[in-house]
Amino acid sequence: MHLRLLRIIKEAPRTAPPMDVLRTAVSAAVFVDPDKGDDSPGAESRKAIRLIAQFPTLVAAFHRLRSGQKPVAPRRGLNLAANLLYMMSGTLPDPEAAKAMDVALILHADHELNASTFAARVIAATLADMHGAVTGAMAALAGPLHGGANTEVMKMLLEIGTPDRAETWLRAALAQKKKVMGFGHRVYRTEDLRAAHLRRMSEELARKAGQPHWFAIQQTLEDVMRREKGLYCNVDFYSASMYYVMGIPLDLYTPIFAISRVSGLCAHVLEQHADNRLIRPRAEYVGAMNRTWTPLSRRA
Repeated sequence: MHLRLLRIIKEAPRTAPPMDVLRTAVSAAVFVDPDKGDDSPGAESRKAIRLIAQFPTLVAAFHRLRSGQKPVAPRRGLNLAANLLYMMSGTLPDPEAAKAMDVALILHADHELNASTFAARVIAATLADMHGAVTGAMAALAGPLHGGANTEVMKMLLEIGTPDRAETWLRAALAQKKKVMGFGHRVYRTEDLRAAHLRRMSEELARKAGQPHWFAIQQTLEDVMRREKGLYCNVDFYSASMYYVMGIPLDLYTPIFAISRVSGLCAHVLEQHADNRLIRPRAEYVGAMNRTWTPLSRRA
């Protein structure tokens, strides 16, 4: 990691939300990029590759610094997912956990024009550079209605606590018309195909970690929601417990989503720049009409 970026991360408050630190570091990364100022297709592709590599390094470095530990440099021979776990813990990850993280990152890499992807394309459409578009996407992703869903799922599981409480808790939540996190999708009306893979990995890792109760709670919630509401779980549901049994703090769930999604974001920016048209929707005024106006000299 470049020393200027490390300095920025070190100066961030230890209590700062990791997404705020990541967004700031990504914006500052343009200052140390060898291709800064060059927006040619080749330069933009190289910027994308660097950003994909920098994201796990930045997140892991801040996590260790806020924990009073020194950052760990990436290790040759490990892929991006394994290196993320290695740089966070300082020890070589369990192969099964590294494989699960790799699959999770692939599954989250891109998915239509969600809020952060659309934000990146709108920014790129002004011919802003790669770093600017990705920084804007990080701001959108940090919003609680976008990137934090699996964090809220895990908070729900922690509140339930044990499998025997799951159905009672859920029925009470439904009776109070509370939103049950991890269910429903703007696109899918059947099961999110990504969730099937995460379900299997969540079960395997939970059993290996000696924490099978999280998966048992989720199974009950999933069964009841499907019977009562006809809703299927989404990609956020099982990734929550999978990350938890890996020992990943809840406030790093969204940054890990960002580590995955940056590859898709960069691809969208490259595509937008390759065949660009300014994204500029029209707006229609629907406010009051024929209002009177009083000159300033006559106002009390």
